[in-house]
Amino acid sequence: MTAEDFLPISQAEMLSRDWWWYDFLLVSGDAYVDHPSFGTAIIGRLLEHEGYRVAVLAQPDWHSAEAFRAMGRPRLGVLIGAGNLDSMVAHYTAAKKRRSEDFYSPGKRAGLRPDRATIVYANRAREAFPGCPIVIGGLEASLRRFAHYDYWDDAVRRCILADAGADLLIYGMGEHATREIAARLKRKEPISSITDVRGTAYLTAEPARCAFPALTLPSFEEVRDDKRKYAAATKAEYDEHDPIRGRALLQGHGARTLVVNPPALPLNTAELDAVAEYPYTRRWHPVYAPLGGVPALDEVRFSVTHNRGCFGGCNFCALAFHQGRMVTARSIGSVVREVEAFTKEPDFKGYVSDVGGPTANLRHASCEKQSRCGMCADRNCLAPSPCPNLDADHSDYLKLLRALREIPGVKKVFVRSGLRYDYMLCDPDSPFFAELVRCHVSGQLRVAPEHCVDKVLEAMGKPPIGVYERFLDRYRKLNARYEKEQFAVPYLMSSHPGSTLADAVELAVYLNRRHSQPEQVQDFYPTPGTISTCMYHTGLDPRTMRPIYVPRSYEEKRMQRALLQWRRPELRDTVRAALRRAGRTDLIGWGPDCLLRPERGKPEAQKKPAAADRRGGQDKQNRAGWAKAKPKKNARPGKKGGRRP
Repeated sequence: MTAEDFLPISQAEMLSRDWWWYDFLLVSGDAYVDHPSFGTAIIGRLLEHEGYRVAVLAQPDWHSAEAFRAMGRPRLGVLIGAGNLDSMVAHYTAAKKRRSEDFYSPGKRAGLRPDRATIVYANRAREAFPGCPIVIGGLEASLRRFAHYDYWDDAVRRCILADAGADLLIYGMGEHATREIAARLKRKEPISSITDVRGTAYLTAEPARCAFPALTLPSFEEVRDDKRKYAAATKAEYDEHDPIRGRALLQGHGARTLVVNPPALPLNTAELDAVAEYPYTRRWHPVYAPLGGVPALDEVRFSVTHNRGCFGGCNFCALAFHQGRMVTARSIGSVVREVEAFTKEPDFKGYVSDVGGPTANLRHASCEKQSRCGMCADRNCLAPSPCPNLDADHSDYLKLLRALREIPGVKKVFVRSGLRYDYMLCDPDSPFFAELVRCHVSGQLRVAPEHCVDKVLEAMGKPPIGVYERFLDRYRKLNARYEKEQFAVPYLMSSHPGSTLADAVELAVYLNRRHSQPEQVQDFYPTPGTISTCMYHTGLDPRTMRPIYVPRSYEEKRMQRALLQWRRPELRDTVRAALRRAGRTDLIGWGPDCLLRPERGKPEAQKKPAAADRRGGQDKQNRAGWAKAKPKKNARPGKKGGRRP
């Protein structure tokens, strides 16, 4: 594999192709990886397929405009994205501590992109190419398209367009909008007149020219100063984020108005197949070889994304506000061709690491009326209970997995990313669950109950804990039937809005009764654009406008997290302090539910009972349902377009 197989990343590579000019400069905050899990690769190959000349400027030096000028001025425009993650999430933990590694950079080297990369790159591009059309897109721009609460500033910021100074913003999955904008720029249409493209946003002094039916939101100044108006604006933004029934949204920003056009229609199956089958090299550019390559590729090198969109509706997840809730999927034939290509790779060992996407087991619309009426604005499809109109059907996904298992050279096909267990239970007569356990689990099945207290789960947009218990019961029975020793590994979240210290104690007790020490614990991270982030900022649930408890102090968040990992010796003092604050010193002792043993000389100390009494008949039946795994520190963020479902 040589540099000629990639899009050019330097003037020398362009000249080697006899390019004396080019059409678009594609700027990215990630290293250049030519794989369909990376947005830069998709947009670059799409434009190449449409006949344009595209150059890639990956992780440029942003301290001056010289790196932007190095390949010369593009004929048609500059397209800018921060990368697969929001640049602030890429740089900082939920505790606002600087990360020491960046898996989307060569050799995991941190610091190769700036904070707020989209804004910085757009301003440098404007400096380098005055008058050149500048379009921003990708996850960072998409989730910051409105006035938004910024966790790192602890303030409401303007829409990202206002700070970036770009001409246009593409939000969501940008293939349709990119194709149309490129064609109109090629026809010499001024960028200022391209205001009628779905899935785009722009700033204007003339909002009356909006090309779509529109709804006016509270202005930036209003949502900055009034939390109730911020919450009301968030609800309207989610309600209108629908390609069938959604309206344009207008939001004043000083003398100008932000216009966010309705979302683009999702790609249909044929279009998804075409995008997935562009001639990707599926490798990082050879220039990174001396630096150790780009580690983010390792997770997805031999995995398959077969769908887009998620109607799960988790409030802490950005997927609904980016990819949308309408699910579309690739054809089985397209996925088979992709995996057949894996078998020709010399380093493929026969294992397809994942057949997934935003939610692995969704492959069609949530209900029959969706294509006519759009997604319901007033309820979710799955939580707190399944909609009566829900069409739960795993037959096509099962057919896909069976087809992949039959490919010569494939030894095992795993499903690892985001199974919705509540959706699985809505399809009780399907053989999918049994076949999943028998053929597609790699020893551990990762699922996301997130919590055990129902009021917290309701705030998260998750089903009640009883649904998870029913799933575990079936999972245990199926493992016993097939004589498998496989575990369900739960993802859990601490300090989500609605979770009190008492709720965190209840979760610790729940885990203790099931002999579980969680492998994954994630502090709630208020990332831009989510309903949960709105709750964190305003103290209101925007769906109901009712107040909601928000754990804010560093001390309480530290205690909630420690309670979920109470067995770690270094956390015992924090757990002890949390139990005392919560009035639960009954959990310091020798009983079967106790989390800690008493300290000598402390009031909680009591006579140590006999061994038989200490055991208290603890039930071990859940060992097949919960993994006994060592906890991981600060699991790295982001995989396949978003937060786990």
